[in-house]
Amino acid sequence: MSQFLQYLVNGLTIGAFLSLTALGYTMIYGIIRLINFAHGDIFMVGAFAGYTVLVAAAAAHVPVALIVMAALVAGMLFTGLLGVVVERVAYQPLLSAPRLAILISALGASLALEESARLIFGAGFSSYPHLLPTAGFGVAGVRLTYAQVGMFVMAVLLMVGLYLFVHRTMLGTAMRALAMDRDAARLMGINVERIILLTFFLGSVLAGAAGVMQGLYYTQINFIMGFLIGLRAFTAAVLGGIGNIPGAMVAGLLIGLLQSFAAAYVSARWTDALVFCVLILVLVVKPTGLFGERIVERV
Repeated sequence: MSQFLQYLVNGLTIGAFLSLTALGYTMIYGIIRLINFAHGDIFMVGAFAGYTVLVAAAAAHVPVALIVMAALVAGMLFTGLLGVVVERVAYQPLLSAPRLAILISALGASLALEESARLIFGAGFSSYPHLLPTAGFGVAGVRLTYAQVGMFVMAVLLMVGLYLFVHRTMLGTAMRALAMDRDAARLMGINVERIILLTFFLGSVLAGAAGVMQGLYYTQINFIMGFLIGLRAFTAAVLGGIGNIPGAMVAGLLIGLLQSFAAAYVSARWTDALVFCVLILVLVVKPTGLFGERIVERV
């Protein structure tokens, strides 16, 4: 039982990172009906932005708490701005073009970010400094570190903050209106281009936070890490119902649990195969996801 609970805790921690990343996929799809294939690579860029700050601050002998917070804030801000740039350069000129054109542009943006990271940081792995304390506590035979609890709580706070922003603010109301009907939202005086930019910014900020936290948790990062994480997060977005924010949060945690238990009770080599089998199963059985609703289109 203690081993089961330990795998449960590990899965929830991993799932929190996936939920943050999946939110970007589901928000962007909800607004402009685009699967942003560059989103996983924005996660990767966030991890490297945090790594750069951590290395520089550790050499300057700054207190650990300030280093971690600086890395987290830097990763979030940098990826937020990067998301805005990607939207302006790769997507905004093609919003009225056929879907295939914007899809190809998304793939090109993904490859451009990957190759840029490879040229700057190299093709090998980069290691985060081991700054987080290993102290913790035990509950029912489960070992929890304070750093692990802190990252999970931070991820949950970011997700709750996003939910409240979308459902309790004027800008969030504008985002939901735009997701329902872009033309009607424009006629009601909503600045559509600004709301799309805000959506990319928020989604990229969450991906950057997830990248920094995963780097702190696993310590090993590389330029290709965003590809696999992006696919897992996309699976979580589809599982929760693409365009559904609470669904993406819950589904990310479920995918994290699936990864943890599959690695423990089946084999680590089969983890990704099982995750993507879940994606196929959901698309076949319930294409709208666990929390999605079937929308009837009127002609």
